[in-house]
Amino acid sequence: MKSKSQLTGWGIALGAAVGVALGVAAGHVAIWMAIGVAIGMALGSTLRRKAINCPQCEAVHRAHEEENFQARS
Repeated sequence: MKSKSQLTGWGIALGAAVGVALGVAAGHVAIWMAIGVAIGMALGSTLRRKAINCPQCEAVHRAHEEENFQARS
């Protein structure tokens, strides 16, 4: 699974690329690049990979949750 910081980095890179492309087309590279980086950072920080659902993993996670619940009580 990719870490959240790696996904944020990809978002920033893609946002900067889109911002540069729009900036070249519009003639204002710095403004559009800044907008692209901000949007890319926001999108990259909100993206998450879908968890893999398998019965073995669910059983292990359920056991850990029960242990943690009993330890708190």
